[in-house]
Amino acid sequence: MPAAPLDTYRDLLVIRRFEERLVALKAEGLIQGSMHLCNGQEAIPVGACRALEARDALTATYRGHGWSIARGLPLAQLVAEIMGRDSALCGGRGGSAYHSSAAHGFLGENSIVGAGMPIAAGAALAASLRGDGSVSLCSIGDGAMNQGAVHETLNIAAVMRLPLVVVVENNVYSELTPIRDMIATETLVERAAAYGMPGTAVDGNEADEVEAAVAAAVARARAGEGPSLVEAHTERLVGHYDLDPQHYRPAGEVERAAEREPLARLRARLDAGEVERVEAEVASLLDAAVAEAQQVPFPDPATARDHLSA
Repeated sequence: MPAAPLDTYRDLLVIRRFEERLVALKAEGLIQGSMHLCNGQEAIPVGACRALEARDALTATYRGHGWSIARGLPLAQLVAEIMGRDSALCGGRGGSAYHSSAAHGFLGENSIVGAGMPIAAGAALAASLRGDGSVSLCSIGDGAMNQGAVHETLNIAAVMRLPLVVVVENNVYSELTPIRDMIATETLVERAAAYGMPGTAVDGNEADEVEAAVAAAVARARAGEGPSLVEAHTERLVGHYDLDPQHYRPAGEVERAAEREPLARLRARLDAGEVERVEAEVASLLDAAVAEAQQVPFPDPATARDHLSA
């Protein structure tokens, strides 16, 4: 059953405000390196993760903050990790683009486009061999659909009937290039038939639609019927990374996208007083998370070689 609209608004807002806090922390010099934000895309991880169980595996891209939060990673530890502190997640070694949490079934992010797919297929193969009904979900961007590793993974997953669900976050741009300039078809989901698997296209700005489509794909995977592809259409409100000026986007495009994005849609359906209350709750939640994260020490330099093999 879909979540109450106010609950969905809160889940989306936590992700949006979390990333805004990261930008502010970076401006203060407390975060180093680039970050790939998911502003405008929050409904996809929120909806998709509601269709998963704790036993399932999840793999994401470098634009993975929303997936981490929707999967239940602790906010304070996630902030600490991104700040390079000795967090309980990866000890500051994963940062924004590489963190993971085995305890949450989150197999991590990847900065190589499409690189999460073979990992997700490995998790799906393990689930199949265990025969425990668990599934593996992999999030990729639209540009990843042109990567060889993605093609190979989709093919072998279909041949072996692996319990794999692939969610394509089609946010219009593959880094700086419009997807329409990279493919000859109207949609990416059309490719699913070529691999012998079902494909569904949904409005990625509606968490309930995403949840329903992913839930159907997950049920199919649990039943041993093989992989599925879900294409979720959305739009980025920010650049490819946090310092991207988006000079390649037509005038007015971002402003029009802001009228359709998930939070704006839900806000228009909710009581203004309830929205204000949730905004205050989320602000307090993130205040506490940031304060706790800043108490986490930095890693001991003597441990720099830990977790490395000779």
